[in-house]
Amino acid sequence: MERRLKGKVAIVTGAGSGIGRGVALRLAAEGATVVAADIRAEAAEATARDASAEGAASIGCRLDVSVPDELKELVAQVVRELQRIDILVNCAGVVQSKRFFDVTEADWDRVIDINQKGTAFAIQAVAAQMCRQVPAAVIQAGVADRSYGKIVSFTSVSGRRGREYQVAYAASKAAVISITQSAALALATLGINVNAIAPSVVITPMWEQNNRDKEQAFGVDARKVSEEFIARIPLKRPGTVADMGGAVAFLCSSDADYITGQTLNVDGGFEMD
Repeated sequence: MERRLKGKVAIVTGAGSGIGRGVALRLAAEGATVVAADIRAEAAEATARDASAEGAASIGCRLDVSVPDELKELVAQVVRELQRIDILVNCAGVVQSKRFFDVTEADWDRVIDINQKGTAFAIQAVAAQMCRQVPAAVIQAGVADRSYGKIVSFTSVSGRRGREYQVAYAASKAAVISITQSAALALATLGINVNAIAPSVVITPMWEQNNRDKEQAFGVDARKVSEEFIARIPLKRPGTVADMGGAVAFLCSSDADYITGQTLNVDGGFEMD
C-alpha cells in the first residue's frame, strides 16, 4: 500500500471498535502515527497496539468526547508527546431508535452531547492546534499554498432527511453536516480542510446493537428490516469498515487538498445528493 500519510499524526475518536477502529488501522497502514481515542480505555489501547503493528508507533487514550475539557487535555497530551496534529477523524458516536413520543430529555441529551457537541468541540480543540502549526506567512497572506490539516467527521445518511424513529440521531447527524460546512469556512484561508462522510449500512457492533434495540422497542424482525434496507441500496450490499477507511484515507491525503466543506456519501448509491 502507498503510504500517503507517512509522518502525519492522526487522532481518531471512537477508535475502540467498528468504523473508528477500521479507520485507525487504515491510517496507520498509510503511514500515520495514530492516537486511538475511545471512552473504553482497553479498547483504545488494543487498537493502538494493532495500529503500531502497521509500522508507526501509536497511542491509545481514554476519551469522553462529550466533555470539552477532556478534548483539550487530549490535544495537549498529543502535542507534548508527538509535537503536532495533522489529522482528526471524528468517529465517536451513538445511535438511538425510539418512537417519537418515547424520546426523553435524557435520551436527547446523550445523543446530542456525543454526536453533535462532541464533534463540534473536537474540531475546535484540534483546529486550534492546527492553526498554531500554520506558517506566519500563510496567515498573513490569507491564502494557503497547500493543506495544513485534515479533519473528517462521520455523519450518516440519516442526517440527509428526517427519520421517524430516530429524531435525536437524525438531528445530531444533520448538525454534523452543518458543523462541517461552518468549520470549513472558518478554517479555509489557513488551508485546513474539513469534510464529512455519510455511510448508510455498515455492519458494526453499533449497527447490531441498534437492531437489538429496534426488536425490543418495536417488536420487529430487525434482520428483515436490515435486509429490506440493503435491498434499496443500488449496489445491493452493506458498506464495510474498509470502505469507510478508504474514503477517510483519500480525504486525509494530498489528493483531496482542494476539497473542503463537503459531505461524501459512502453509501452504495443510497443517497444521490
